Amino acid sequence: MLIDEVNTRPLDELLDELYHGQERISQVDIYRRAVAAELPAQLLSRLNALPQGEYAVDELADLLGGSAG
Repeated sequence: MLIDEVNTRPLDELLDELYHGQERISQVDIYRRAVAAELPAQLLSRLNALPQGEYAVDELADLLGGSAG
């Protein structure tokens, strides 16, 4: 998987920040914040490819290969 070649720490940190006090966040909001945080292109591509909807942090970590949660 391409994501394995990318440092997911920035993603994990972003998710920790985003989900502080939140249970679920929409894909659109996550992607917007990821762009603003200047995450690597590979991670942005993965976030952009997610189906629209709301995700819990553990769901995103599973889908994206991060360790947040």
